[in-house]
Amino acid sequence: MALGSLDLDGAFRAGMDALVVPERIDAVGSIDAAVGVELFESQAAGRHLDLAARRLGAGRQGFYSIGSSGHEGNAAVAAALRVDDPALLHYRSAAFFVQRCKQIPGLDPIRDVLLGVVAAAADPISGGRHKVFGSAAASILPQTSTIASHLPRAVGLAFALDRAAKQGISCPWPADAVVVCSFGDASANHSTAVGAVNAALHAAHQGVPMPLVLVCEDNGLGISVPTAPDWIERAYGPRPGLTYLSADGCDLPDVLGAAEDAVHLARTWRVPVFLHLRTVRLGGHAGSDVESAYRGPADIAADLARDPLLGTARYLIAAGVAEAGELLERYERIGAHVRQTADEVVHEARLDSAAAVIAPLAPAHPAAIRDDVARTGPASQTSAAPRMTLAQAINHTLAELLAKDSDVLVFGEDVGRKGGVYGVTKGLRKRFGARRVFDTLLDEQSVLGTALGTGAAGFIPIPEIQYLAYVHNAADQIRGEAATLQFFSNGQYRNPMVVRIAGLAYQKGFGGHFHNDNSLAALRDIPGVLVAVPARADDAAAMLRTCVSAARVDGRVCVFVEPIALYHTKDLHPGDEAWSASPTTDHVPIGTARVYGDGTDLTIVTFGNGVPMSLRTANRLAAEGIHSRVLDLRWLTPLPATDLLHHAEATGRVLVADETRRSGGVSESVFAALVDAGYRGVLARVTSADSFIPLGPAADTVLLGEPAIEAAARRIVPSS
Repeated sequence: MALGSLDLDGAFRAGMDALVVPERIDAVGSIDAAVGVELFESQAAGRHLDLAARRLGAGRQGFYSIGSSGHEGNAAVAAALRVDDPALLHYRSAAFFVQRCKQIPGLDPIRDVLLGVVAAAADPISGGRHKVFGSAAASILPQTSTIASHLPRAVGLAFALDRAAKQGISCPWPADAVVVCSFGDASANHSTAVGAVNAALHAAHQGVPMPLVLVCEDNGLGISVPTAPDWIERAYGPRPGLTYLSADGCDLPDVLGAAEDAVHLARTWRVPVFLHLRTVRLGGHAGSDVESAYRGPADIAADLARDPLLGTARYLIAAGVAEAGELLERYERIGAHVRQTADEVVHEARLDSAAAVIAPLAPAHPAAIRDDVARTGPASQTSAAPRMTLAQAINHTLAELLAKDSDVLVFGEDVGRKGGVYGVTKGLRKRFGARRVFDTLLDEQSVLGTALGTGAAGFIPIPEIQYLAYVHNAADQIRGEAATLQFFSNGQYRNPMVVRIAGLAYQKGFGGHFHNDNSLAALRDIPGVLVAVPARADDAAAMLRTCVSAARVDGRVCVFVEPIALYHTKDLHPGDEAWSASPTTDHVPIGTARVYGDGTDLTIVTFGNGVPMSLRTANRLAAEGIHSRVLDLRWLTPLPATDLLHHAEATGRVLVADETRRSGGVSESVFAALVDAGYRGVLARVTSADSFIPLGPAADTVLLGEPAIEAAARRIVPSS
């Protein structure tokens, strides 16, 4: 039975006819009559929105058909909350969305949902970029494909509410708000969900306020894979510290009572609560889903008999609130309104250019960023700092940023008491306290989820990921959550952050592939994300300030990759201390390079560890009459294309010294940028091998080294 072939409208009408009986069913529980009718109307609107989306899709006028039918009980969850309780919603939340939004003057949830279905530019949340349940006015943060990826953010947001109030941070939500996060039973098995719940319980166990209501809408199916009927209760019911409540999602009074209890507990005691709603899924998973391929007619009929819309009608009739004819009239009136609105929105304009689509992805206000960097804080130093190593400069700059602005947070595994594996955050916790600088669980998804939540709540989080290889455990928190929020909310929501990552290779006598990793491609591929790689102390200080200001001003997601092997390097040549520098309060414009020298024979383009290697190579070449300039890219996303082209054309010969891998490395993008810009000079590259980095001296066999850079330079510069 395909999605569109199940006649939900006809089945509901037939069910209503069957409810017209002489004797009324005894009512169980009680709901105020007006509230009961209001919730029925929200549920009916959700149902008709599903029907309209299917009709629009069948006519090739709509583009989204994951339906909410069977999950309409979540309207009662919305009723149990305040409109200023932030919500991160499952994609089957039409009834919740309608119930929440219709409480706010000026919102039209039916029209708003349908504008999303037809990808209209007038869609008030995403601007036509995706069909999402989101509204800035209704405190609903848009989620795109909620396979548990939003749970870490929800935990981080719950964590942030109390912290923002106590630190005087301007937060979009009140201090006593509750965060609600809904998801399906299949998603509850995802490692992201398991880790997020664990992080919430760990925080609560330590006395950290965690006002979070986790709503698992359990319809018993993950597309076609059944969930055991008792699994969610067995998995989450016995968890110490987690209040577990359960309700029949098809029984309105049961849902409303349980939801009110859950919200009361979370709001009063600031603890996580798990609300398990047993629902049904009516009409298959999505438009392409042929449900009869994996479910029998009896199972489909059994779910249809539990239709929550029919259940609410049954309750209202049994309680004497309304008659069947009156409810059916309301249902039909709502349906007519939805159909009329659907017929109207198909004529709305859609996004028609790449510029329009991209507009909210990476906002850029360079002058405002420069001014924010230059803004004098209460503890800004007026005297020049002494020469420092890269690690010392980052520590020094973090301290100044923390002193300058109370919205800055620094956190991660080992960041607090220990001061970081390499001492980069040493002393910060003692100076600024555990509310500003703190340790987290050893879980990268939770670390980044904390950043996502605190960023949305008004902070500028600076989380640390201990090693570059570890970020891949949680890449979707950057790609699927952080980078998309401004895009899919048309700039109405943002999660500014600066993710510090100790990375790249060349550590001597330590590591192997997890502690020496040169994989940057997965980060550089994410639209809108800034990737910065400082090579020396003064650049690190200035670029870190720029990233923090870009996060504050434009809501940017920044990845700040710190070359581990250069953390404590003082010398360019033995004993000269030429690689230490005084950290400055300067501003480094995003996407600008740094050049060393003005040689006219060769431009060596590089970054990170490649900078000192290339400079030493250039010195040796100069002694033989080959005069080079070394261009440190500094920013890998966006590449400094203007500077790159200028210095390439200045010599007509370019050698890219790329410490990342030959396939998927930075050099490929440098080549492409030059060719696209019309450069027609000599191009060559030397890279590390397409290999993981082994332990010990064998690492030198696969990593870029100075001999390779020098040999390549000699090949492309004619001998005199």
